[in-house]
Amino acid sequence: MNNNLRYALAAARLTTTDVAAALAVDPKTVSRWLNGRTPYPRHRWAIADLLNIDEADLWPEASAPRCQPLANGIHAIYPHRWAIPQTVWRTHFNSAVNEIDILAYSALFLAEDPAIHRILTQKAKAGVQVRLLLGDPEGPEVAARGEDEGIGAEVMAARVRNTLALCRPLLAVPGVELRLHRTVLYNSLYRADIQFLINTHAYGTPAAIAPVLHLSHGKEQGPASTYHTSFNRIWTETQPYKQ
Repeated sequence: MNNNLRYALAAARLTTTDVAAALAVDPKTVSRWLNGRTPYPRHRWAIADLLNIDEADLWPEASAPRCQPLANGIHAIYPHRWAIPQTVWRTHFNSAVNEIDILAYSALFLAEDPAIHRILTQKAKAGVQVRLLLGDPEGPEVAARGEDEGIGAEVMAARVRNTLALCRPLLAVPGVELRLHRTVLYNSLYRADIQFLINTHAYGTPAAIAPVLHLSHGKEQGPASTYHTSFNRIWTETQPYKQ
């Protein structure tokens, strides 16, 4: 019996049918979860997002970090970007006090999350500098990345344009600046102050499948410092995006 899940559903006034509809599963499956069966990770993360609570509060035994603890500014390695719960991304950006940096070709998975938009908006209004660097959809680098991932140049360019469209309300917030780059990226970068999530790129592999490094930027010149320098160089070589 999973009493944590049972109590959380009761507090949210959700029934097994509500959860089943939200996750596109059979209500009997939800009943089995209530009776103690542990859901697959993707279902655990979806339920945690639905209830707006941490996965560990519902399944503490199953939600141990899916990464390897390391040292020297390297805190974790996630095997795939999709393996990172959405709550981790939200907590990451919500921890920022001074600066948030995002460097990617499209970062569409973040642009499609309303919670991320709320966090970035709130942070910018609180004085946090938010800098967004996305690939120029008209540039050859975006086209090449689309071919590298196997989705095609037009699809990759469309992903960037979708992100730009979704970010329009965000760009109206003082403190948020977006620029387009024409740079060959070997990784995507997601920074919140001294914490970095680095999504590596691999030829023939979508970014969602590639590993993600969790780094921190300390006083010593560790690996995070290298990525920070790379971001700043690209930023200084680009111009503000004009809608």
